[in-house]
Amino acid sequence: MLRIYNTLGHAVEDFKAINPPAVNMYTCGPTVYDYQHIGHMRRYVGDDILVRILEFNGFRVKQAMNITDVGHLVSDSDTGEDKMEKGARKFGLSTWETAKKFEKQFLNSIDALNIQRPELLMHATDYIKEQIVFIQILEEKSYTYKIADGIYFDTSKFPDYTKLSGQNISELKAGARVEMVEGKKHLTDFALWKFSPLGQKRQMEWDSPWGVGFPGWHIECSAMAIKGLNTETLDIHTGGIDHISIHHTNEIAQSEAATGQKFVNYWVHHNFLHVDGNKMSKSVGNIYTVEDVISKGFDPLALRYLYLQTHYRQEMNFTWEALGAAQVAYKRLIDEVANLRQPKGGVPEYEEKFSEAINDDMNMAKALSVVWELVKSDYSDSDKAESLLKMDQVLGLDFEHAREKKKLLKVVVPNEVQLLIEERNHLRKQGSFTQADHFRNKIKKLGYNIKDTDKGVLIEKI
Repeated sequence: MLRIYNTLGHAVEDFKAINPPAVNMYTCGPTVYDYQHIGHMRRYVGDDILVRILEFNGFRVKQAMNITDVGHLVSDSDTGEDKMEKGARKFGLSTWETAKKFEKQFLNSIDALNIQRPELLMHATDYIKEQIVFIQILEEKSYTYKIADGIYFDTSKFPDYTKLSGQNISELKAGARVEMVEGKKHLTDFALWKFSPLGQKRQMEWDSPWGVGFPGWHIECSAMAIKGLNTETLDIHTGGIDHISIHHTNEIAQSEAATGQKFVNYWVHHNFLHVDGNKMSKSVGNIYTVEDVISKGFDPLALRYLYLQTHYRQEMNFTWEALGAAQVAYKRLIDEVANLRQPKGGVPEYEEKFSEAINDDMNMAKALSVVWELVKSDYSDSDKAESLLKMDQVLGLDFEHAREKKKLLKVVVPNEVQLLIEERNHLRKQGSFTQADHFRNKIKKLGYNIKDTDKGVLIEKI
């Protein structure tokens, strides 16, 4: 049985589907105004692992993901600049072109990481009508009010507003993430529909019963989740921990106010990824994409392997050195799998240990250790191959094509080692073999063996 940490219950709980074996799951998708980076991708790999675990356990998962191609404002307080307009200006495109450009980049990234595409990819611009109808229902139930810049949800009329975050509203103060828009009744009230500024033509705006404008950010997820999954109560909703206190809290309030039903049974949130111990920032220059990973010679599935080594609820620190070590480990694993033949039989003992690990709140680091235990065990090749292929249904590391990957995977070495190798090659061409051997020893001390072959220098991690 899968046990998963439920943010709503603030505890690890047994997973029980509403209508087993069917499971419906909604995933907060990208806002396609700029590049999706490896921090985003960590979460999507985590969501993919959750889907795979559910399927491994015999469930049939229907997953919906939103593509936020409607501009919403840069702050969580319904103020600031429209993200899509900002992205369009940055890249010299229309908002519609910007959305298509970065949706394609997102899809290429998830494909590279062997993330199964959700059954439903729902574009916010395709569901403006449903969002308007949703707001009308809230209006009829007296949960809304109108101010100069839009239609707002009155959070004071929803008593359990902070049940997901556990925050004390009386202690909240206007600040960096939440500001007091003029006319708002309460600090936590949020926009359902924003009016287009007078005298300004936006690239994305629509007619509504309240005037020309555009939907607030939160309303799209409620409207599309309920529409796409055809239910008022979802089994699972996933997202990043940064969405707990505002975005997902607002989704719950507006959804349960509109339907009178519990919106989500299990909320699953993923923690942040940092780079070199720092928050990712354009000013620091440490925002990397899957394309950057590939351009540096890494296999994207080495990045997936690296993600699996840290529990999804823990902060993760990315370094290029760590990715290099992950590529070495992944290459060794692929080499081992590639040498196995004729999958047949299996090893129930290890399959059970693997199942226990993945069902223990997605403990993928433990699951990987079980994989390595099996690889090093004395069981027959065919038994090991059968079980490893079953395990890869969850891992998503492409064991099926291990023989082809073995030929392509290479060790990515640090710049320091690469420079020593180049200097050694230069010395060998000059005939200075004694000095070249000195460089070989330096390279070995840094953890790498080199072999001279007809096709060049072969590099191996010690």
